[in-house]
Amino acid sequence: MEREIKRVCELMAGDMKKIVDTRVSEFAELGRKDERALFSEMCFCILTANYSAEGGMRIQKAIGNGFVTLPEATLALRLRELGHRYPNVRAKYIVEARKHFGSLKRIVSSPDGASLREWLVKNVKGLGYKEASHFLRNVGFIDVAILDFHIIDILERWGAVVRPKTLTRNKYIEIEKILKKFASKIGVNLSELDLYLWYLETGKVLK
Repeated sequence: MEREIKRVCELMAGDMKKIVDTRVSEFAELGRKDERALFSEMCFCILTANYSAEGGMRIQKAIGNGFVTLPEATLALRLRELGHRYPNVRAKYIVEARKHFGSLKRIVSSPDGASLREWLVKNVKGLGYKEASHFLRNVGFIDVAILDFHIIDILERWGAVVRPKTLTRNKYIEIEKILKKFASKIGVNLSELDLYLWYLETGKVLK
C-alpha cells in the first residue's frame, strides 16, 4: 500500500489538490442551500444506485424542479425518456421521499454523519449505505465513505481488503474503518479521499 499512498500524496502536492479543495467547498455550500436544492441532491443519489453518477447528473439537470412537482407516472416517463435503467422504481422512491421535503434542512443540521446515515437508510427508500453516504458527502459531511465495488476493487488491488460477495452493513462499516485509517495516515478526510481515489481510477472528479 505504500506505493498507493505515494500516488495519492503526489496528487495532493500538485494541481489536483486545488480541484479537490474546490469541490469539497462546493459540497459544503450545497449543504447550506434551500430545501429544493437538498431534495434535488437526494434524488440524484437515489438515481445513481446501480446507475452512473454522470447519468444521474444529466437527469438531475434535465428534470430540475420536477423532482418535487411531477406526478409519479410523468416522472417515470421522463426518467425513461432520459435513459434511466429503472425509471418506474426510481420515480416511486422519489415520490415517496417527498414526505421529507420541508425537513431536510433540519435533518442535515446534525453534526454526526454516521448517525444521520442510519436514519436515512431506515427512512428513505432507495438510499442504502452507499447512496446515503453519497448524499451526505455531497451536502458537506466529511466523516462517511462512499463505498461501491469500484472503490472496493481499488482497495483489493492494494491488498487492503478482500472483495466481499455482498456489501452488508457490517462489511460496509468494516471497510469504511480501513479507509478512515488510510485517510488519517495521509492527512485527508473521507470526502477528499473519495475524490482522489476516483481520480486515480477514472481520471475524473465528479460528485
